[in-house]
Amino acid sequence: MMTASEEQPATLSMAEKAYLAIRDRLIMLDIPPMTAIDDAALARSLEIGRTPVREALKRLEIDRLVVSYPRRGTFATSVDITDLAYISDLRVHLEPLAARRAAEVATEADLEEIDSLLDRLDGADFRSMERDEIMRWDLHVHRTIYHATGNPHLEDTLIRYDNLATRIFCVFLDRMQDFDSHVMEHSALLRAIGSQKPDKAEQLAREHVLNFDKAMRSLV
Repeated sequence: MMTASEEQPATLSMAEKAYLAIRDRLIMLDIPPMTAIDDAALARSLEIGRTPVREALKRLEIDRLVVSYPRRGTFATSVDITDLAYISDLRVHLEPLAARRAAEVATEADLEEIDSLLDRLDGADFRSMERDEIMRWDLHVHRTIYHATGNPHLEDTLIRYDNLATRIFCVFLDRMQDFDSHVMEHSALLRAIGSQKPDKAEQLAREHVLNFDKAMRSLV
């Protein structure tokens, strides 16, 4: 599965590249929750200047992935299971909307990407995958659906909340006994979108969010 940096167009600014790379580390918990952010060390590891890193951190604070305190510095936000209720409250409405819109307006290119994902899904053995690979698969599927809506505002909003949900997923994945069944729910959802069945896609997306919420709560 591609990393955020591998998906970046060559025309992206240094600040945008820094934002995507740092966001990826935060989502995947490569920068652990509550860890102090060393912008100089980040700049060195990304081989870019400190100014783009600082600009990226300002954006990531809006995304609720980092938090800054006067005279203390910037830290990765905590992963608090109590936030799940707030996140799910939004996603249970927006994810079905995105699935419906994708089924209604997906372009030929979007449908080809969905077919490609289904082909890979059919041959995937999620039990043998590393945590990061599973998480990147989950992110890629959701982002493909969001993009297929043709609505950049809906896409941006859903990416933000999916990122927060994914951090919770990362924390609890090792304790989930049936995580593969959750990921395999993508198959029916993608097929509904690919076959342009809005009602079915909307229903499956809602069930997917509710099942995720239930699974996470059962582990607390």
